[in-house]
Amino acid sequence: MIDADGVAVATGGSTLLSPVSVVVSPGEALVVRGGNGAGKTTLLRVLAGSRRPTSGVVRIDGDAVDPRDRGFRRRVASMIGLPPMAPDLTVADHVLLVAATWVDESTAGSLAGSVLAELGLSALGRRFPHELSSGQTQLFGLALVLARPFDVLIVDEPEQRLDPDHLEVVGRALRARRDGGATLVVATHSRPLAEAIGDRFLQLDPAA
Repeated sequence: MIDADGVAVATGGSTLLSPVSVVVSPGEALVVRGGNGAGKTTLLRVLAGSRRPTSGVVRIDGDAVDPRDRGFRRRVASMIGLPPMAPDLTVADHVLLVAATWVDESTAGSLAGSVLAELGLSALGRRFPHELSSGQTQLFGLALVLARPFDVLIVDEPEQRLDPDHLEVVGRALRARRDGGATLVVATHSRPLAEAIGDRFLQLDPAA
């Protein structure tokens, strides 16, 4: 599903990502690990199409990465940092809007509701983004990504701001997508999360 061949990123004389080659099969979860500055987020941005590699090639399901192509956007969902949030829409409004963008109206409501329930956010549906705690905001951001269809899910450090109980909730949600056939690439510093979802591990080291 994902084939990255010699992907590297450099800018202004600095190497942000040393060459990486990795293949991730359908229904497999790749956990990317490494210290700060190793290039984890940069690699995820390249895979998601928000950053062009300086060298190397990435293909998703055999096709070049092209975020302007709706087919690519349909196949690939990503959470690299918190997504944009409108201050005048409630949590439930946001999630429903995302769902309705990708599925028909008759199923958007049930999809949005199920994702909110899965992440323990149902009771917060009428709140606005600024009324959420930092951990609730992290779960809300993930809900916006999960409330749509995808074949590939790319997530950067989903453990941020979460206590152990909510980290387990996220682990179950990600594992359910993997078990449902989605391909996952997750960068994380959390050993429990990595062990809960990972089929394979990619260790990145900071550029020399």
